[in-house]
Amino acid sequence: MKLRRYEGNPILKPKPENAWESENIFNPAVIYDKGLFHLLYRAMGRDDISRIGYAVSIDGFNFFRFDKPVFTPKLILEPRGCEDPRVVKLGRSYYMTYTAYSVNGMRVCLATTDNFIQWERYEMEWQERNDKNAVLFPEMIDGKYMILHRPMHKEPMGIWISYTDNFAEWYGQREVMAPSEEGNWDSAKIGAGAPPIKTEKGWLLIYHGVDEDMVYRLGAAMLSLDDPSKLLYRHSKPILEPEMDYEIRGEVPNVVFTCGACEVRDKYYIYYGGADRVVCVATVDKEEMLGLF
Repeated sequence: MKLRRYEGNPILKPKPENAWESENIFNPAVIYDKGLFHLLYRAMGRDDISRIGYAVSIDGFNFFRFDKPVFTPKLILEPRGCEDPRVVKLGRSYYMTYTAYSVNGMRVCLATTDNFIQWERYEMEWQERNDKNAVLFPEMIDGKYMILHRPMHKEPMGIWISYTDNFAEWYGQREVMAPSEEGNWDSAKIGAGAPPIKTEKGWLLIYHGVDEDMVYRLGAAMLSLDDPSKLLYRHSKPILEPEMDYEIRGEVPNVVFTCGACEVRDKYYIYYGGADRVVCVATVDKEEMLGLF
């Protein structure tokens, strides 16, 4: 099974007239809520600093795009940028995890909003300084909030889980998935992509895998509904890999990288960055995707 690319890809490209997104826009997060697709994407200008832009759509393919970033880096916390947003809705608010990039490395950060324009940062006591690819589960499980992430100093570089009661203090870190055997498409490192999607079979996790040639592909796995630290099944083949020109050639070649997916009318919409340059989307029927498991 492979995802079906939208024929109109890329759906968003850099805007030379906007300095903050003039070079690359990629790695989008998405929420479908009240009939609208809300897209948050990573944008870079000539200053090489990542900011987060916002676009909205009725059909999931044609987006109205705001001309100013909705989330910009703070000088002390993230002077080199805010990268790779992922977003979930908890209660009435939207929670965005992102990677803060500073001179001392990368760390997981969290911000919330009610309208995608005004944001409030959480003060998180995150133990790992070099950590990224963080995604929240969209609901509490057994009275706790959970997050998947990738500590960059752990070997091999796989997907880990941590728990919190208040979004400030995190505990219980342990590995959920590791890279596969050498020579496979996801053997060098893996990371969570879109926030997990709840299904009747478990938590559907769309993740990225990297091989020894630094080619980024997308894969699918299923985690236990009751205990997401338990991996139920991992599909052996990629569901999307760089094949189109906009995925092969760009700022970083041979990359498809997702930060967001949503379910709309029995279909999954997966939004991804192509070659760290443009924003794209692919779809698949829910029944077809769950048939992998």
